[in-house]
Amino acid sequence: MAASPADPASAAPRAQRDRTHYLYIAVIAAVALGIAVGLIWPDAAVELKPLGTGFVNLIKMMISPIIFCTIVLGIGSVRKAAKVGAVGGIALGYFLVMSLVALAIGLVVGNVLHPGDGLHLTDALRKTGHAQVESDALPPVDFVLSIIPNTFVSAFTQGQVLQTLLVALLAGFALQAMGPAGQPVLRGIEHLQRLVFRILSMVMWAAPVGAFGAIAAVVGSAGVDALKSLAVLMLGFYVTCFLFVFLVLGALLRIVAGLNVFSLFKYLAREFLLILSTSSSESALPRLIAKMEHLGVSRPVVGITVPTGYSFNLDGTMIYMTMASLYIADALGTPMSVGEQIPLLLFLLLASKGAAGVSGAGLATLAGGLQSHKPALVDGVGLIVGIDRFMSEARALTNFAGNAVATVLVGTWTKEIDKDRVRRVLAGEVPFDETTLLDEGRSSVAETPPAREEGLVKA
Repeated sequence: MAASPADPASAAPRAQRDRTHYLYIAVIAAVALGIAVGLIWPDAAVELKPLGTGFVNLIKMMISPIIFCTIVLGIGSVRKAAKVGAVGGIALGYFLVMSLVALAIGLVVGNVLHPGDGLHLTDALRKTGHAQVESDALPPVDFVLSIIPNTFVSAFTQGQVLQTLLVALLAGFALQAMGPAGQPVLRGIEHLQRLVFRILSMVMWAAPVGAFGAIAAVVGSAGVDALKSLAVLMLGFYVTCFLFVFLVLGALLRIVAGLNVFSLFKYLAREFLLILSTSSSESALPRLIAKMEHLGVSRPVVGITVPTGYSFNLDGTMIYMTMASLYIADALGTPMSVGEQIPLLLFLLLASKGAAGVSGAGLATLAGGLQSHKPALVDGVGLIVGIDRFMSEARALTNFAGNAVATVLVGTWTKEIDKDRVRRVLAGEVPFDETTLLDEGRSSVAETPPAREEGLVKA
């Protein structure tokens, strides 16, 4: 009699995994179909762009509530507020160092390849370049002020990640100070988190449609000619991102956390596929939060590192801006000396933080930064508009990989990671629940163990 109820219980998870497995097979098929449609019927393919935009907007709709719930539950369940501050300080310090490393690598590769030599700029391309200057990119002071929402609720309605982060931090610290009186509120937020993740799992079934529309529109608008003429820049950028991720980030992950980068990326394979099909790393932000918690990194580390990293840890964007700046300077026949390159790139490093919430921040930030620091180069931005969406694939994948690795590293440095669980999860012994995107047995506020209350997950 004991064996019969066990059979359905063991069969249910397998059925759920099978369904999501078919979902991502459908995404792959949709990407292939989108490429074919873009090449065969380019004009019609461009009209399919709203399909991709709509899907990404559905995902973005869930980002603010997920960040809020994750951070409030994480901070509200620990007793030492200083621990949260230490996590944020370590994360921001790491982000700054890695941004400089990414800029340096792009600088070296760009000076070796010189991919812009021999190109010619037309008046049409010059006008296209100036059209990319983004007026919404804010100077540093205004950017800091923009983090403060107009109202408590507007942090969720305006889609600004950093505004949500600020409100969640304040709410988390307030609940932490309330002690036992805050437990009912925490339990309510925990139930809200379950609801939000369940909605996200439903939205994910629209991924094949979104992937088809996004890829078809990109291929249809760029065409084969643009790819051929700028193949050197694209290839150099992709290779540089690949080397940065697997050599630099991979070495850091092995040295600091003792993990194999291939094992971590295999665990995140579905998120990489989602980013590849939508050209947006934001489409995978909610799932990265859920998967990093499932991996064994504590909620405070995940809740602070991932949202902050999406604004400040843009390794792929740093490499892109470096190589694109050198490419444009060479193409215009005005190559920059190293003495000119370094100030420009440091300026772009700061400008990228000020444009963290700008849609299409890669190209817009590049154009806006050049306009402010070296206006003569803005003319050449039009040279890369045609392939920017293809380069945004590598940008988004690299940014996502950098934030995944950063979460593990910060968790290791702050001793907020369960290494035994990490080993078991990466070995496939503790599968991720694709239906709820949550570990029901680990999320109860009422049953929080003492180690979690103190903010110390034993490594």
